[in-house]
Amino acid sequence: QVQLVESGGGLVQPGGSLRLSCAASGSIFSINTMGWYRQAPGKERELVARISSGGSTNCADSVKGRFTISRDNAKNTVYLQMDSLKPEDTAVYYCNAIIRVDFKSEYQYEYWGQGTQVTVSS
Repeated sequence: QVQLVESGGGLVQPGGSLRLSCAASGSIFSINTMGWYRQAPGKERELVARISSGGSTNCADSVKGRFTISRDNAKNTVYLQMDSLKPEDTAVYYCNAIIRVDFKSEYQYEYWGQGTQVTVSS
């Protein structure tokens, strides 16, 4: 069993910063890609940023230059540093990870966190 536990969401004023964390735990052999998605009310879930096991990153155009994704492989943790936040960044943010759980099988599973609310408002 694998769990992704997020933390760091909250209420922040426009222009402010937040840092999200997501720790993976459980039966893990290796973690491939880790990432963050978000879903605003009435909208579809969208990719915010993701990072490979080797550290390659990509992110949505809407957050480039403002958000930074990073990971600590020793801690099975991914971070999302969010700066210059805007009201349109308000959403539930979900952690995502592609994980190989068994050394006997190369099959990888996709896991999601429970989501953390980020609200940007004055």
